[in-house]
Amino acid sequence: MLQVAPRRTTLVFDLETRQSDSPLVDRVWHARSVRSGMFQSMASNHLMMVVTLRDGKSSITVRGPATRATPLFCDAGGQWVGIDFRVGAFMPRLPASALVDRGLTLPGVGERSFCLNGTAWQFPNYENADTFVDWLVREGLLCREPVVHAVLQGQLNDISARAVQRRFVHATGLSRRAIQQIDRAHTAMTLLQGGTSILDTVYEAGYYDQPHLTRSLKRLVGQTPAEIAGSTTLE
Repeated sequence: MLQVAPRRTTLVFDLETRQSDSPLVDRVWHARSVRSGMFQSMASNHLMMVVTLRDGKSSITVRGPATRATPLFCDAGGQWVGIDFRVGAFMPRLPASALVDRGLTLPGVGERSFCLNGTAWQFPNYENADTFVDWLVREGLLCREPVVHAVLQGQLNDISARAVQRRFVHATGLSRRAIQQIDRAHTAMTLLQGGTSILDTVYEAGYYDQPHLTRSLKRLVGQTPAEIAGSTTLE
């Protein structure tokens, strides 16, 4: 999703989310910038597709995982529709490793369509995103690496560590360890936002000590534990 770190400031985005019927999609979201300003984009471990609507023109970008928090500036008046895929979903025609910490804007075809794999596709919207994903799967443009999901759920023990690592990197562009670190940081952020103390968060999220927690959250969320605990979530 639009990975925005929580801050005790006026909201930059008005954000709406919904769940998806697709097993490859985590959730679908729609965002509108209510004012210009800076925001902190958090680290993420999944693929996403984002439609941007600005000044009456649409574009679509495929974004890979982000390995660190990044401060960004947003103009007022922008709108976005995003599809957050589950970890392990990937696009075979777009190597995952080439999308880490970056996005690829697909070429437009007129005002309502874009080009993917040599074919014109209509821009998806918040309501028809699930149908759009089904089309991608049907055309072989979106796949799921079952090993990634099984390993993260602790359901696969009969495959070598080397094979697991190879499948993780192929599908996500990240190592298994990197994915787990991002997940742990998001878990810690949720705990802190829910009122869990910093010391209890260290224990419950599996950090060595408080400095370890602080370093991780500053790098992956862009804020310290104390800043997160004193903030109001934007999601």
